[in-house]
Amino acid sequence: MYKKILIPLDGSHLAEAVIAHVKALLEPDTEVALLRVALYPTYDYVFSSPAVAATLTEEIEDESEKYLREIQARLQAEGLKTSIAVTGGPVADAILDYADAIGADLIAMSTHGRSGVARWLIGSVADRVVRGSSAPVLLIRPTALSEHEPSAAETSHAA
Repeated sequence: MYKKILIPLDGSHLAEAVIAHVKALLEPDTEVALLRVALYPTYDYVFSSPAVAATLTEEIEDESEKYLREIQARLQAEGLKTSIAVTGGPVADAILDYADAIGADLIAMSTHGRSGVARWLIGSVADRVVRGSSAPVLLIRPTALSEHEPSAAETSHAA
């Protein structure tokens, strides 16, 4: 049914929880596209020292790519067809732009379960993706996971 499924990941176990749900939807020719939206240095910092900002941006992108490659290797070991990408910008906009660029026919992502004032102050990436996407969006709320559980990236640094 789905030929290309986009999974945006932020480096947390909460975000990775959607992968198990996506596996249940896969057909032999389905491609899973993993996306990490890198969060770059603040505006003031960038313009105070362009050389430092460039170095930080490169480090952030390298770390993001390394994280995605670890997830990709796990999925490919299970025989899944995957691709990875790192992009920047406002998170929801970057997810929507990338989904359009690759022709994703499903965006699958976890919510972080914020509600009330926290959701109002921080905003909801998931809500903005649902409202702006031309493709269906699968949202899961991973209630069984602790926010303090290490992600794949964190556990690889501890080893």
